[in-house]
Amino acid sequence: MRVRVRMGLLWASAIMAEILAGSVSPQTATAANTVSAQPAITRRILQSVEVPGSTYQVIEAQVEIAANTHVPRHTHPGTVVGYVLAGDYSIRLNGQPAKLVAPGESFVVPSGIIHEEFAGPHAAKVLAVFTVEKDKPLSSPAP
Repeated sequence: MRVRVRMGLLWASAIMAEILAGSVSPQTATAANTVSAQPAITRRILQSVEVPGSTYQVIEAQVEIAANTHVPRHTHPGTVVGYVLAGDYSIRLNGQPAKLVAPGESFVVPSGIIHEEFAGPHAAKVLAVFTVEKDKPLSSPAP
């Protein structure tokens, strides 16, 4: 049983990296996932606005991370400001220890910084504001 759970977690991490990279949709990942009926992370775009006279756009999204989920190392093509709405959430910026961010607290991920995220025993819900370059994937997997 322990091997099956570990293999499921490895598989889920690989699918998560593909979702973050934009190479597979959460719906496709869910359809192929025999371990879980729901994707480990969902991102619902609330609004998107172009920054006038620039190559950037601001995207506001509600991000939900399932309980006990590790979102693998990735980057964004711009700055992300997040506000934890609910749940157990922590983030590890490259080279730093993981930081617990409680509901009602915020965090910043500078442009291009490799980071990973974690949800604890309770699913995390985050309001994220991405100020990112237009026409680039919202996130990309990192080594």
